Amino acid sequence: MTRTPPHPSVAKADRLRQLHLDPAILSLVNVWDVVSAQAVAALPGTTALATASEPIAAAHGYRDGEAIPVELMLSTVARICAAVTLPVTADLEAGYGDVDRTVRSALAVGAVGANLEDQLRPLPEAVAMMAAAVRAGEAEGVPLVLNARTDTYLYGDPATMLSEAVERGRAYLDVGADCVFVLGCSDLVALAALVDALGRGRVSALWRPGGPTAQQLEQIGVARVSHGPYAQRLLMAELGAAAARVIGGGALHETLGG
Repeated sequence: MTRTPPHPSVAKADRLRQLHLDPAILSLVNVWDVVSAQAVAALPGTTALATASEPIAAAHGYRDGEAIPVELMLSTVARICAAVTLPVTADLEAGYGDVDRTVRSALAVGAVGANLEDQLRPLPEAVAMMAAAVRAGEAEGVPLVLNARTDTYLYGDPATMLSEAVERGRAYLDVGADCVFVLGCSDLVALAALVDALGRGRVSALWRPGGPTAQQLEQIGVARVSHGPYAQRLLMAELGAAAARVIGGGALHETLGG
């Protein structure tokens, strides 16, 4: 009897999943094109890459929030995956109107993980979205590593947003999500409560200037910290400073150290 060989991305997906469960926090510097992906991938200690929707959209002249055509977003993910050997998880926003098709397309071009946001939709609808993403991975033969984002801290009632984040997080984990991303929550006490409720290795956070450090997040059991649009914003600020120096009669290398 001939056995079908495993999908070539299975090992990468397994590795990405394990990185969420290891004691050390998974720190991701989000990338948006081939050159940023290769620069981050080349650094010692980089174990995985993550795209971010806002920087990819901005690089193509679109605002964030699924304004960029899904084909353009996916082609960017494809180029990044082809340019590196590390596991790549893709920010797929809210699925661009078709979670199954978008997730399967991302897996087909080499991604092994996905960030999917609930936009605070009614819970049954949001759970169905997350379940559809997991099933899409199964259909493609890749054990998708799903980072299920809940927007309770962005749009929810401040009085109940922690309890709602826990409720939604548990529901997403129950249908196969690997991690729950509570965007907007940067308070260590609240994040620790989320870890207590959802489990170590099950909560991811976004780094923000002035917020908790990766070490602090690791200490309370957060599995993953990403940097969203901040790497691109930092580089654009440095580019602006360098350009201003040149325009003022200076030299580019005096700013960048070249």
